[in-house]
Amino acid sequence: MAGHAHSHHGDAHHPNEGCNGHGHGHTHAPKVTEQNRKRVGLAAVLTGLFMIAEVAGGLISGSLALLADAAHMMTDFAALAMAWAAFQIARKPANSRFPYGYDRVSILVAFINGLTLFAVAIWIVWEAFHRFLSPGNILAGPMLYVAIAGLMVNLIVFKILMGADQENLNIRGAVLHVLGDLLGSVAAIAAAVIILMTGWVVADPILSVLVALLILRSAWGLIKASAHILLQGAPDNSEQIETDLSSNIRGLHEVSRLRIWSMTNDCVVVTMSATVDSDSSIEDIKHAIRNRLSEQFNIQDATLDLTKRPSSNQTVP
Repeated sequence: MAGHAHSHHGDAHHPNEGCNGHGHGHTHAPKVTEQNRKRVGLAAVLTGLFMIAEVAGGLISGSLALLADAAHMMTDFAALAMAWAAFQIARKPANSRFPYGYDRVSILVAFINGLTLFAVAIWIVWEAFHRFLSPGNILAGPMLYVAIAGLMVNLIVFKILMGADQENLNIRGAVLHVLGDLLGSVAAIAAAVIILMTGWVVADPILSVLVALLILRSAWGLIKASAHILLQGAPDNSEQIETDLSSNIRGLHEVSRLRIWSMTNDCVVVTMSATVDSDSSIEDIKHAIRNRLSEQFNIQDATLDLTKRPSSNQTVP
């Protein structure tokens, strides 16, 4: 029996080589991460400083819209601080306990940020309900000035964050926080103008609820995306990969097992078992598969287990 025709060729492949810049050409990643870290840090400082002013303005004016915006700004500050810490932790190199490094900390922070957005939105709706039933006095003048200042600060922070990597879920979570805060400032300005012109104080809680609904929508998208990665779900194009490889890699035949999952939003891992032609070079086919995965699907980490098919003239005892 020609047992060599069934030789088993698995990879002696270290999992951290593909997703941590230690192989396959991710040399730009540390630079991008450092830029993200610096931008998030600056945004956190600006947000934290103005948060104090907005809390005071909300208490003095009696405006729910301002207090809601201040509460959201407080979660912004916490979210940005956590995002900065996540980028700081992610700089630590991979080790034997964490072979893929600490990049997934940023996904966990993004998930927590989504949950805090939900909590803030629910609090705003609850408080607005009580304000709607029992409207209080609102000093629309101070409310307007503080809201305008808040809008300016939020626009600056938003511009800072938009210069960072928008594919990063941690950055995306921070941007959504600031975008919600920006909308809150717009709502507070609108409510202040309406109260100044008409005296209709109910505009304050009504506009606050509209902002809360927008926040909820953004929060759900962030929670869904980050939870999918935390559960190591497959990327959207995973079903195309097996078909693409079978169609474009010469000598590759039956794929008996293909597993694809996400470690972070920019790190997808593949493990695959398959058979190849008996007269094909397993190393050449591995090389072709890795090139195809990298070029067509931006997948840098693949563990391949290939077995040669029996040759057509092989006899079975």
